[in-house]
Amino acid sequence: MKVKVMSLAYIYTAALRRRGIPLKGFRIIQKQFGLEVTMEKSPTSNGKSIFRRFSFFRKSDGHIKKKQSIRSLKSSLSEDKDQKFEFKATEIPLKPCSALQIKDHIQTDILKEAYLNLLSLRLALKLEQSAPGEGESHPNLVNKEKDLKLLFDELRDKMSVIVRNSSALPSCNKELLGYVATIILEEEKRQGEPGAMQGWREAWRDAVLNGVRDTLKKVPLDSDKQNDSWLAEHLEHLGKAVVEDLQRVKTELLSSYPADFNVFETYMSCHHEALGEHLKRLLEKVTELKDYYTLLEFIIHSYPSDLQDHPRALVTEEDLNKIKTSYCHRQKEDFKLELENLIILETEVWKTKKYPERTDDGFPTSKMHICQLIARYAANLEKIDENLGKSVVSSCLEELNPFYTRFEKEFSQHTVSLLTSDLLDCCLWVEYQITYINSFSSLKENVQCYKESCSAQVERLEKEVDGLTQRLRKTLMDHFKSEVKPYMDGMMTKKWLKTDEDFKEVVSRIENYSCLCKSMRAPSVQIFVNDIHYYIAKEYVSQLMKKKYSCKKNKNEDAAIKIKEQWNELRKLFEEMGSSLKWLDPLGNDLSDIIGMDIEKNIKDLLNPLVSNYPDISKKQLSAVLSFRDNGFSLEKHSVINHFIALKRDAGNTNHEHSFFTDIE
Repeated sequence: MKVKVMSLAYIYTAALRRRGIPLKGFRIIQKQFGLEVTMEKSPTSNGKSIFRRFSFFRKSDGHIKKKQSIRSLKSSLSEDKDQKFEFKATEIPLKPCSALQIKDHIQTDILKEAYLNLLSLRLALKLEQSAPGEGESHPNLVNKEKDLKLLFDELRDKMSVIVRNSSALPSCNKELLGYVATIILEEEKRQGEPGAMQGWREAWRDAVLNGVRDTLKKVPLDSDKQNDSWLAEHLEHLGKAVVEDLQRVKTELLSSYPADFNVFETYMSCHHEALGEHLKRLLEKVTELKDYYTLLEFIIHSYPSDLQDHPRALVTEEDLNKIKTSYCHRQKEDFKLELENLIILETEVWKTKKYPERTDDGFPTSKMHICQLIARYAANLEKIDENLGKSVVSSCLEELNPFYTRFEKEFSQHTVSLLTSDLLDCCLWVEYQITYINSFSSLKENVQCYKESCSAQVERLEKEVDGLTQRLRKTLMDHFKSEVKPYMDGMMTKKWLKTDEDFKEVVSRIENYSCLCKSMRAPSVQIFVNDIHYYIAKEYVSQLMKKKYSCKKNKNEDAAIKIKEQWNELRKLFEEMGSSLKWLDPLGNDLSDIIGMDIEKNIKDLLNPLVSNYPDISKKQLSAVLSFRDNGFSLEKHSVINHFIALKRDAGNTNHEHSFFTDIE
């Protein structure tokens, strides 16, 4: 036993001598618990040890086996069961080869020899550093430290190249990757030692990432000028390349690494990161709406769907929101351009005097299919992102507001000349008005489906559409007024009492508009018919109050009969048109009864229904009606006026549902 100990001591003494380390001041100790050799610096050497334990042995079944670690390196060479390419302590050369030889080993992929010699070189340097003044000079030690660091840097760079190329040629690098993993594990155990390099695992991941980047760079990419579908095709190839690459990782690379490297998850993470970078660069090339859509569809659906076992965000939330914002902006610009094109198309219709197309149910309509455009945008995005669809709809609805103003201006400028032309052009102008009343009313109805998601935009749009259709109806109404006004002014005159020419002209124009109103959609048609009805009734009654004529020699009875006949004819006509102003019906009869009453004092008995139904009639207006009947002064007429005043006073200032006489000047 003693011989063995001395033999071991002799071996390490010889090793120190070969390294040029002086042995003065050292002693060899045999510990009592077994065969363990420890070399310590003697107390005379300031108590500092060159190394606390170079190697130690234990007896087992009659054999002496090397333990798992070299204490001088404060770490162990791994004996991980998953590690196939392990290094043994006995393989570390006592004397390392030269730096040039180690460098050559690294460059020629002889990683095992290179690393074992680097361990030996590191150990030798530590031993020399532990005996200052007895070994190398300080400058030489500094140079050796630099050489050692440079060699480890070169080893790590070489390992990074091997890992980087492993995705492309996994089978050719299988053994090298095993040594790469083993070296990384061994170096991680020495992280606490002085001079040990940090970040081996990080360098490995960076190499994986760079390899993935290389893979993605090889995917074909046409320019948008070469191929209109450049992005869609590129992303399709990109997705296939990623899936194929990850499949190679599963089948060929996993076995080269220990389990704790989490190889597949790391490659997945690197693919996501590299793809995110790649997509950012692609985004700089994207200008068309379809390409924004293709990019979003790939990010949100296509790529993760190929890797459902490992779903995760392909790009950051911030970057994804930037793409969505760019999409919305471009969609808004495209929609704005679409609206401008619609105006151009409609302008051609006005210039060429084309009659509007009609729907299946017979209503004239324009080709401004605005709601269909918005619906298509929303439908396309439903598959990608519901919130993005809402954003696009919201921006489109906002863009409609300036469109109304622009359309109205262009329409007015290009169609006003039709009113100064022949009758057919005037009729075409009226049909245009009705067409756009229909179109914008339909638009208002169709956007109601967005009220819940875009309430503010829809409410504003409703106000804008109501204002536009109201102005279109008013323009149409003004034209109607201009047509009938000359004939209405001929009423309640001596000529009117003798002939029905003016009244027939009025009726004729009402009938014309009645036919046109059949082409107008609800609810606008109801409003327009009511407007015509109200205007005709007001103008007809107001003629009685203009004091243009006064009945004499019992002509009041003839006038009363004519008023009743004409009023009833108008009533039937507006009833057929669908007017809802039934409250106007009694007015003509009430006034004709007053005008036709032969005994003036009996008029008092006719005032109750008039005041009850139309409480806004004034004393001045009643006096005008009485003057039309007979403009002479009489006590009976004065008595009628006083009775009227009393009725008004008794009725008080109660609000009435309808107003009529207030609008008559």
